[in-house]
Amino acid sequence: MASIAQLHLTSDRYFAALAVAECRALHSFFDQHIVEDRELGYFALDEGDYNALPAHLAARVVHTVHGAMLDEF
Repeated sequence: MASIAQLHLTSDRYFAALAVAECRALHSFFDQHIVEDRELGYFALDEGDYNALPAHLAARVVHTVHGAMLDEF
């Protein structure tokens, strides 16, 4: 039963990180990445915090929400 509880907790963390990424993306020029972490589960990462994602983070990206702001005007 512990594995079922862990799976539920992990999916909750993923969907929480997804909600944060989607909210941030609405107000950002930068992509928002969901990164898998052994200790934290999942967390949202703003691409604007880095010039290019370091390889150790890029390898753990499981989903990307594209920034919704356009710089065309």
